[in-house]
Amino acid sequence: MQWVSSIRSVGAGRSRRSKFRGSMNLSARIATWGSLVKFSHSVFALPFALMMAAVLSRSMQVSPTLLVLLIVCVVAARTSAMAFNRIIDCEIDRRNPRTSGREIPKGTVSMREAWLLAVASAVVFLAAAGLIGRHCLVLAPAVLMLLFGYSLMKRVSASCHFVLGLALACAPGGVWYALTGEWSAKPLPLMAAVLCWVAGFDILYSCQDRDFDRSSGLRSVPAKIGLRAAIVFAAALHACSIGLLALFGLSFGLGAFFWIGLSAFSMLLASQYLAISARGIPCIDQVFFTRNGLASVLLFLAVLADTLVS
Repeated sequence: MQWVSSIRSVGAGRSRRSKFRGSMNLSARIATWGSLVKFSHSVFALPFALMMAAVLSRSMQVSPTLLVLLIVCVVAARTSAMAFNRIIDCEIDRRNPRTSGREIPKGTVSMREAWLLAVASAVVFLAAAGLIGRHCLVLAPAVLMLLFGYSLMKRVSASCHFVLGLALACAPGGVWYALTGEWSAKPLPLMAAVLCWVAGFDILYSCQDRDFDRSSGLRSVPAKIGLRAAIVFAAALHACSIGLLALFGLSFGLGAFFWIGLSAFSMLLASQYLAISARGIPCIDQVFFTRNGLASVLLFLAVLADTLVS
C-alpha cells in the first residue's frame, strides 16, 4: 500500500503545482491588464476626488461605504476609458516607435481582452454610480462619453489636451455632486485647477511625439505650435492651476497644511521644467509620472491633514 500513498502524494503535489501555476498565470494577466491601462496613473485623478471628499467631510458625514463607492467609480471609469483609448489607438501605437511595445501592438493583450476590460469596467462604474444614488446614475453615461471622447479628439483638434483635463476634472466635481446632490460653483476652482494641471502635463507628454503626430496627421499642441512654444504654454497652464488651487484653499478655508502642500505641489511642477531644460525632451517620460503623481498625492495628504486638525 506504500506505493498507493506515493502515487497519491505525487498527484497531490501536481495538483498544488497546477493551482500555483494557475494563480501565477492569473496574477501575470492582471499585471498585464494593469499595465495596459496604466493602472498606477489613477494617482492623477483619485487624490483630487478624495480631496473633495475630505473637505466636504468637515460639514457632512461621509460613510466608509460611500467613500469606497466613490473610489470604485473613479478607478473603474478611468480604467474603462484607458482600455478604450488603447483599442482605438492600437494602429497608431503600432506605427509609433515610442509606443510599439505597448500590450496590444505587442500581442500580449488581445483586442477581445481589451474590449472585455473596457466593458466590464464601464459596467462596474455604472453599478457603483447607481449604488450611490439615482442622481449619479443618470449622469454616469455622459461621463463615460466624455472620457471616451479624448481618444477621438486628437484626430480632429489640438484641444484634445483640454478634453482630457476636463475628463479628470470630473473626479472632484463628481464627488461634490455625489455627496451633496447639488449643482454649485463651489467645486469649480478645484475642477478648473485639475483641468489646467492635466492639460499642461499632457502637452508636455505629447512633446515626445511631435514629429510622429505631424507626419500622421494627429492634432496636438506641440505638433501645431512647436516644442518651445508648447512648453511655455504648458508652464502657463500649470501657473494657472496653482492659482486656482490657491482659490480653492481660500474658498474652503483651508489652513497651514494645505498651503505647505500647495508649495510642495508647485515645486514639483516647476522641477519638471528644470529637468527638461537640463536634460531635454527625452526625460519627459521619466519625470511625467513620478513628479505629477507625487504632487497630487502630497496635496491630498495636506488637505487630509488640514481636515483632521480643523
